[in-house]
Amino acid sequence: MTTTKQSGASWSEVKAKLADLDRAALLALVHALYAASKDNQSFLHARFGLGGDVLKPYKATISRWLWPDVFRNQDTSVAKAKKAITDYKKANAEPSGLAELMVFYCEQAAGFGADVGMDDEAYLGALVRMFEQALKAIAALPAPQRPEFLSRLEAVRSRCDNIGYGVGDDMDQLWAERGRDS
Repeated sequence: MTTTKQSGASWSEVKAKLADLDRAALLALVHALYAASKDNQSFLHARFGLGGDVLKPYKATISRWLWPDVFRNQDTSVAKAKKAITDYKKANAEPSGLAELMVFYCEQAAGFGADVGMDDEAYLGALVRMFEQALKAIAALPAPQRPEFLSRLEAVRSRCDNIGYGVGDDMDQLWAERGRDS
C-alpha cells in the first residue's frame, strides 16, 4: 500500500492529474468543488458572471466583519473583510467590481466607526488605507464611471471627520492628492 504526502503535493502534480481527466470527469470534479462550499460557488459565479449580483456574497462578508452585531458579541476582522476583496479579485478582477467592493468596505467601516465610536487604531488605519486604494481603483476606471464612486467616497470622508486618530485629516489629505487624478 502506498501513501501519498498531502503536504508534498504541488500544483504541477495536480495539473498533471487534471490533464488525464476527460471532459465528463473534469465537469464532475468542478461540480464536486461547487457543491463543497459557498466560497467555491461565489468564486465560480463571479468568474463567469452568473446569478445576478455576483458581488452580493462578498459584500455580505465585508458587512459581517466590518459592521458586526454588537448585541450578539460579534467581533470585527479587517483581515476577513479584506479577504473578501482579494477573493473577488482572484475570481474576477473586473475593475468596477473591485472599486465597488473597496468603496463598500469604506462605507461599512466608516458607518460602524461613527455609530459605535470605534477607537481601534488598526481598524481605522485599515479604513484609511482602503480609502486610498479605492481612490486609486476609481482613478483607473473610465471617466463616466467615476462620479458615483467619488460621490460615495466623499460621503465617507465627511462621515469620518470626527472619528479620531486623524482619520478625517488623513482622508482629506488623500482626497487632495488623489482627487485631481480621478
